Amino acid sequence: MREYDSPSRDDGYSTDNSDISTGDLDSVLNDPDFGILFDVDGVLARGSTPLDPAVRAIERLKDCDGNLRVPVAYVTNATNRSHDKAAQISKWFNMPVSPENVIHAPTPAKLLREYHDRHVLVIGQEHRTEIAEDLGFSNVCTIEEVAKAYPLLDMVDHDNRVAIAKGQYTENPNFPRVEAVLMIGEPKRWESNLQILIDLLLTEGKPTTAPSDVHKVPQLPIIACNMDLQFMAEACMPRFGHGAFLLCLEALYRKITGHDIHYTALIGKPCEITYRFAEHTISRIAKQMGLQKKIKKLYFIGDNPNVDIVGANLYDRYIRSLSNHENGNSTDNDAVNSLPSSRLIPSNVELHEQTVERCHSVLVGTGVYNPAKIEADNQNAHKVPIYHGHRDIADEPHLAMPSKYVSDVYHGIQHILEREISRSDSVEID
Repeated sequence: MREYDSPSRDDGYSTDNSDISTGDLDSVLNDPDFGILFDVDGVLARGSTPLDPAVRAIERLKDCDGNLRVPVAYVTNATNRSHDKAAQISKWFNMPVSPENVIHAPTPAKLLREYHDRHVLVIGQEHRTEIAEDLGFSNVCTIEEVAKAYPLLDMVDHDNRVAIAKGQYTENPNFPRVEAVLMIGEPKRWESNLQILIDLLLTEGKPTTAPSDVHKVPQLPIIACNMDLQFMAEACMPRFGHGAFLLCLEALYRKITGHDIHYTALIGKPCEITYRFAEHTISRIAKQMGLQKKIKKLYFIGDNPNVDIVGANLYDRYIRSLSNHENGNSTDNDAVNSLPSSRLIPSNVELHEQTVERCHSVLVGTGVYNPAKIEADNQNAHKVPIYHGHRDIADEPHLAMPSKYVSDVYHGIQHILEREISRSDSVEID
């Protein structure tokens, strides 16, 4: 039976537990069958500064030469260039970090190869085309290029409206049809992006002729990365994230067409494909390290219950459902069959063998999750919970409960090591 600790009551760990013997540590780290996934901001660092417990935690996992003894990957919903983030993590912890071991929100789009050669519109901000090309997309364009080709579209931009009135524009009807949309992150000038995106969706990517019936237009494939409604920055309140932009697009599309927008794929935490790609990454790292055992467990350490923890628990449910399928115990309501199409993991993708049997979630109190605030909220019995998750991810509050709550990532690593030592001593945990 899986045991969930109550985050509002668990203070992390009663002792430092740094007296784990070298022999015990060697017993679990010489040839581990588990991998560790770290969220970055709020777990390993705040902004550009590493957290002291994170420095201690990473040191705990190193050998005498300064190399990690367990396969580790970094999973974030940010949309940086992987080599930039890898260099930053490397500097924080004084160790080599490969860009391939950093998984950003759009990274699993590498798997969607059927779209890589299509003419793809990339939505986002800085480095968006470079990021898309790094993912394998070879024929990309930006909203600015579409707006330049079709200047009559953007009438929410009053400066453009004045230029049009003066005849200061040139159209390019030969601009290639947009065949798919890759939404990496929230763009600048939302109003113009929303207008032109809707135009493209209503015209099958070629906005030169108005649709005869907006109810019957086949929708372009849309790959959306990072559904976070809000994120915490320097302001005293959370800021709009990419999920807020998606919400605007969904509302406009439904208002105009009467239909819900359809996502070909949702990527980023908490979607299953991101955790499956993380497992693939951990398996690849394990092979590179020369480990002999197959990876049987993943530990995900995060600071956001509704993103990191929900995602880890969704993946845990998903892989257990796969096991039920293989054992002939599947039901009509199992986690595989009940997934919306936007969250399905394509069957034709090239990944290392799926071997993980459980995914354990570890929540820390150094980022989004604030135990004091949760305790205060619990005192307000009349308070109605508000669900901030995406439309295609059901509101299941129990999935936000971690396998373990700890005060910081150092205590998280201590918990993992003690758990693995207990397993190696044949003590049943699950």
